[in-house]
Amino acid sequence: MDFSAFVCSFFICCFCCSKAMPTTLNQDAVNDRPVIGILTQIVSDEVMKPFGGTYIPSSYVKYIESGGCRVMPIRLTLTTAEYESIFQKINGLIFIGGTGDLEKSDFARVAKIFYRLALTANDAGDFFPIWGTCMGLQLLTVLVAGENLLENTSAENIALPLNLTTGYKAYTSRMFGDFPDDLMKALKHEPLTGNFHRYGVTVKTFQENEKLQSFFSVLSTNVAENGAHFVSTIEGKRYPFYAVQWHPEVNRFQWDKKLNFPHSRHAVQLSSLLADFFANEGRSSLHQFDNPEEEAASLIYNYTPVYAANFTAYEQIYFF
Repeated sequence: MDFSAFVCSFFICCFCCSKAMPTTLNQDAVNDRPVIGILTQIVSDEVMKPFGGTYIPSSYVKYIESGGCRVMPIRLTLTTAEYESIFQKINGLIFIGGTGDLEKSDFARVAKIFYRLALTANDAGDFFPIWGTCMGLQLLTVLVAGENLLENTSAENIALPLNLTTGYKAYTSRMFGDFPDDLMKALKHEPLTGNFHRYGVTVKTFQENEKLQSFFSVLSTNVAENGAHFVSTIEGKRYPFYAVQWHPEVNRFQWDKKLNFPHSRHAVQLSSLLADFFANEGRSSLHQFDNPEEEAASLIYNYTPVYAANFTAYEQIYFF
């Protein structure tokens, strides 16, 4: 659970053989019109229920658009065949924060369909990235491990620096690889990452789980309010899957004064570079819609966000 309960470089360098690699075709082509799918989240807050059954905060939409991508909202009521069709049209996927059952909810069910499609596609050389934020990270660990390993790692309404791991220093990260030295220094010492969660995966649990260990590299950790040492940034070793327990989108697009949204120069730079990074990952995917009309009808532009700052911590929300 995180605060929303109340409220892709194109060219993937050959860092090591364990990383997901673009196909030969992808190396020779670039998609400068990427569309990133955002899986809608289930409304759980009573104050939001009159507006719709699922939602996407506009901060996530603006975050993705700021990197040069467009957004397709993905509803939770479609058939497996329809999700398979959507997968062939979009160039990446975001699992946003929120609250819900990570094993039995419709959100989890649809996420699992896309996760399996992405595994199969990447195994076949069809590059497809996935990003998870907060509950999105938690969801990815459930999908990889095949079980819910979450524990109390409460860090609610607090901005933190990142404890970059020894593994990060030895591992050439795709996510942080092009960050300037001054930002990496700031990331280690300044409170640039907004945390709004109650649960997470502890470092101990991660280290003891073979599936998580073999799938992800831990790039950073943090300490919860109860002293629990939790995983805060992870990156797929073989697959272009990335996740953070914190919220990079709030640094530029959320402004509630009661909440610790980092807005410093370095915080904004961090958010901007991560959006650019995932947009460039999306440019490595050559999926496309069948025609311009279908593409236009699928995009977020067909919906109008609701002003929500007077009853949530979000400025605007898209409801479905």
